[in-house]
Amino acid sequence: METLERTGRSVVRVLITGSNGQLGCELVEVFEKPGHHDVIATDRSTLDVTNRDAALGVITSLTPDVIVHAAAWTAVDACEADLERAFLANAMSSRFICDGARTVGARVVYVSTDYVFDGSKDGAYTEWDEPNPQSAYGKSKLGGERETGDGDTIVRTSWVFGRYGQNMVKTILRLAADHPELAFVDDQHGKPTCAQDLAGAIYQLVVGRHPGIFHVTNENPTTWYEFARSVLLVAGQNPDRVRPIHTAEMVPPRPAPRPANSVLDNGALRFSGLPALADHREALERVVKDLLQ
Repeated sequence: METLERTGRSVVRVLITGSNGQLGCELVEVFEKPGHHDVIATDRSTLDVTNRDAALGVITSLTPDVIVHAAAWTAVDACEADLERAFLANAMSSRFICDGARTVGARVVYVSTDYVFDGSKDGAYTEWDEPNPQSAYGKSKLGGERETGDGDTIVRTSWVFGRYGQNMVKTILRLAADHPELAFVDDQHGKPTCAQDLAGAIYQLVVGRHPGIFHVTNENPTTWYEFARSVLLVAGQNPDRVRPIHTAEMVPPRPAPRPANSVLDNGALRFSGLPALADHREALERVVKDLLQ
């Protein structure tokens, strides 16, 4: 069984921010499961990541070895209307967390997003491609990336769905229960990522002490239109209820620009000898069946 070690200790203290979110819940489960870690699960009520004094106080009093910073403001369109809040929640919080981590000698794993890219590339984005975010959300998350240090880890992911929190799978199932026909865009391309699989990959990056930028998604790119069809198919419903539309046809129009292509290539995982995540359709089947039990 794998263990983390620091200064001869086999039990390592891992602090997780945003522990009540869809990824945070999965992170808590995966780090608690092996039994080798002292997991500190924090949410907004126990650690306000937007308050420097609060963040430093919690980190210096608990002295974690690793901080997985999963807390974020992910309301993409709301970020567009409140740039200051977006940068406080997503960029400055990373500065506060990294400041506290340096004080106690901890490593940081910062969870980022495909929105740091503009979506204009012909092909999948690698970890070495130059970011060019077009939305307030993407700009604020890139700001958070830039607060991390040389020994820290940045995990970029995309289109996250899972058992916990709010996500597109739950939205599709809810809409399907109320409407005979659904419309989803077929001109946005990406890789859906199961929160449970993402948490498992983050665990591997932590125990293996892998610094740097990693793209972590499930395999097989798709569009939101095809993804919605897959959700209905797994749920035992008629996928032909979903019709394709272009982003420009959305009513009302979305305030924040979406990358037309946010397909991430998980090259750093491959080159590090780490296992690829499952095909997103396999993960989707697991999640939908679990939600419908």
